[in-house]
Amino acid sequence: MPNDLVTRAAALAELAHSGQFRRDGTTPYIDHPRAVAARAAGDPTIEAVAWLHDVLEDTSVTEGTMRDRGIPDDVIACVRLLTHDDRVEYEEYLAGIKANPIAKRVKIADMLTNLGDRPTDKQILKYSKGLLFLLS
Repeated sequence: MPNDLVTRAAALAELAHSGQFRRDGTTPYIDHPRAVAARAAGDPTIEAVAWLHDVLEDTSVTEGTMRDRGIPDDVIACVRLLTHDDRVEYEEYLAGIKANPIAKRVKIADMLTNLGDRPTDKQILKYSKGLLFLLS
């Protein structure tokens, strides 16, 4: 059933990000989680987390919605870990991610994907520092 998990996660991400666009205003947002999932492919749990990594932060999807859609608690916990709460310093947020191998792999894939998507100078600096921290 592992492929079933990836299928459910991808379908939920597609639904959740429907109508959203990347910062260029024309690229469908779902292209981003699709690219992150492709970078993280090889393990169904990691791939499912990659598909869903932005849903709690950027959509109306809740943990309950994910659970109702058959997403297991371990995947939900990783998605929660990848969801940045603005009340938490960015370095503290990354430290939590670094301690979880699944979240760490997805965040690295996320940052690499973001760096390939016409980032601003400020974003390049942020992602570069983040990658160095996660990989150290």
